[in-house]
Amino acid sequence: MATADHLRMPASLSRRRWLLSSAALAAPAWALEPPAETVVLSISGKISRPNREGRALFDMAMLAALPQHSITQRTPWYPGPRKFTGPLLREVLAAAGAQGQSIEAIAINDYRVTIPMQDCQQHAVLLARLMDDKPMPLRDKGPLFIIYPFDDDVRLRSSVYYSRCAWQLKALDIR
Repeated sequence: MATADHLRMPASLSRRRWLLSSAALAAPAWALEPPAETVVLSISGKISRPNREGRALFDMAMLAALPQHSITQRTPWYPGPRKFTGPLLREVLAAAGAQGQSIEAIAINDYRVTIPMQDCQQHAVLLARLMDDKPMPLRDKGPLFIIYPFDDDVRLRSSVYYSRCAWQLKALDIR
């Protein structure tokens, strides 16, 4: 199969990392590879790149293979600034081919919150997988935590956006 030069896989990237990175930049015709390790995130609903039974399942290595971003900021949940690292939520959604208007985020304890898809386009909403450069344990809001860039936009410092920061995230349903 011929590929465009801008989509040719660099020798330094594994096939899996290249496929995931490319998914965030373009709409490749192939499906998302299945997870090789324990699933930490399931995306269902209006997606075009499922990898198992109509869902896009991600293990931690798949999320780590996406472009990583870090923000250090204050949050209402910790007494001082913390560094959060992970892919942007919009990049994870692009890898799954998400095409809805809203996202229902579901936590391990079944906390549910609706996030407008527009939030992911307007703000650098992070799907944090590391806090202070370490994996987040379940007892400390891990393994995944949706974080808005509160320090970048004072309008985000409100209960509306704080409530959208689901921690112990396990699933996203695209509607």
